[in-house]
Amino acid sequence: MMENKHLFLITTTDHQAVDLTKAKELRSNNLFPFGRHNYAIYRTPANVYVKGTNSGSETHMLDTYEIIAETAALHYAHPFFREA
Repeated sequence: MMENKHLFLITTTDHQAVDLTKAKELRSNNLFPFGRHNYAIYRTPANVYVKGTNSGSETHMLDTYEIIAETAALHYAHPFFREA
């Protein structure tokens, strides 16, 4: 069986598997170089809200994911900014 390389599957900090393949990205900061300023807020077709953040990795835009409440997702303000 061939692996589908178009899937966007993540595991949250509390070990839940979430498929973000068809999720809508509500907002993000994907500026390079990667760092703590990177984040993304997703809404899955099942209305699960996921926050992806970068813990300081220079090799991956996002490396930490957690499920958050709809209100938190819609009003999220990321605390980090890219340093000039």
